Amino acid sequence: MAPVAAVVCSPHARLFASLLRLGLQHPGPLQLHTGASCAAKSHYEVLVLGGGSGGTTMAARMKRKVGAENVAVVEPSERHFYQPIWTLVGAGAKQLSSSGRPTASVIPSGVEWVKARVVELNPDKNCVYTDVGKQISYKYLIIALGIQLDYEKIKGLPEGFAHPKIGSNYSVKTVEKTWKALQDFREGNAIFTFPNTPVKCAGAPQKIMYLAEAYFRKTGKRPGANIIFNTSLGAIFGVKKYADALQEIIRERDLTVNYRRNLVEVRADRQEAVFEDLDKPGETQVFPYEMLHVTPPMSSPDVLKTSPVADAAGWVDVDKETLQHKKYPNVFGIGDCTNLPTSKTAAAVAAQSGILDRTISLIMKNQTPVRKYDGYTSCPLVTSYNRVILAEFDYTAQPLETFPFDQSKERLTMYLMKADMMPFLYWNFMLRGYWGGPAFLRKLFHLGMS
Repeated sequence: MAPVAAVVCSPHARLFASLLRLGLQHPGPLQLHTGASCAAKSHYEVLVLGGGSGGTTMAARMKRKVGAENVAVVEPSERHFYQPIWTLVGAGAKQLSSSGRPTASVIPSGVEWVKARVVELNPDKNCVYTDVGKQISYKYLIIALGIQLDYEKIKGLPEGFAHPKIGSNYSVKTVEKTWKALQDFREGNAIFTFPNTPVKCAGAPQKIMYLAEAYFRKTGKRPGANIIFNTSLGAIFGVKKYADALQEIIRERDLTVNYRRNLVEVRADRQEAVFEDLDKPGETQVFPYEMLHVTPPMSSPDVLKTSPVADAAGWVDVDKETLQHKKYPNVFGIGDCTNLPTSKTAAAVAAQSGILDRTISLIMKNQTPVRKYDGYTSCPLVTSYNRVILAEFDYTAQPLETFPFDQSKERLTMYLMKADMMPFLYWNFMLRGYWGGPAFLRKLFHLGMS
């Protein structure tokens, strides 16, 4: 057991104390990066593919390690979004505008922003190619390309979103349609789906169901609402402790859960959703709906699927403890695009960033990485407009909780952390490379124990 004083006086503890002193004040603007929209040179010591949570975070960390002029981020999008808040946007509890900022404002100052899309990776020659015909070489490559939404794999989508009564919290284009569908609901089936693929934030498909039920109760529509969760999975959640708590909520609120049901078609003009029974391939069932929330199938980005850095399923093939590529020692992966066997969340990216920072530091010194990622991830399961079950767990699907109380209980404090503290932490600490997850807090709250 580590001495309590040593834990409390650690740099991480001082950082957290300063965070608490800052509170939830409106964050100041991030310093703009000084790079041009196209790279001024064609070689960088560290090249980061992707300007999302993982890519931006690692760019900030690498800037401190090798200097801003030696780091570049390849990212085509003009805006950066904090996507975990979209659950609350879809339920009318937050504004979409609060979730996004210009990409130029989050790329670390001095780091080059290559405003382009990667179309090919050639790790054997240490270079990549962009959609504007540019070749960029590197000494070290960090792949943080996220996950791809495949709405088109469902017949009738994405064109079906042009119709009312249907939305999806997974896209900036459709998240506000979820809130509109909630408001327009009268009576009938409110259906929520979970696809037969890996997804990011695996709790989100059911979070919006609990929020919808709360909204219907609040607006007097609950007696006429038949709330259905059709999931391709065989369980409500992958960690038993939290699954048991969710099952109790499902029972108390009279929600219907159909397991092993996969959405294969949306007939938006008729307000019908078609689901395949995965235990009886080819057998389908048609559900009429008054509201439909779609969680799309997802996959690794197309550019990775046939790349030498991908495994057989198309994900970046990294060591699950060090995040170093299994074949190319100067290539690393972080976040949703990797084959790390843990839930794909922003919390996981934060924890991975600290490990990857240490891994790359040692690799640069020709040393063997020693810090090991334990698979930590977190899913704040929003169960109402003022309650959250904070699920935290590791590779073994065992709880790895930060706070010294039972996190399987619905709590207002955890909701406030989800709705207000986590976005503040994200914009002001994580993206600047100063937040590597709550492991130090776990030691603090549990008196130095791991």
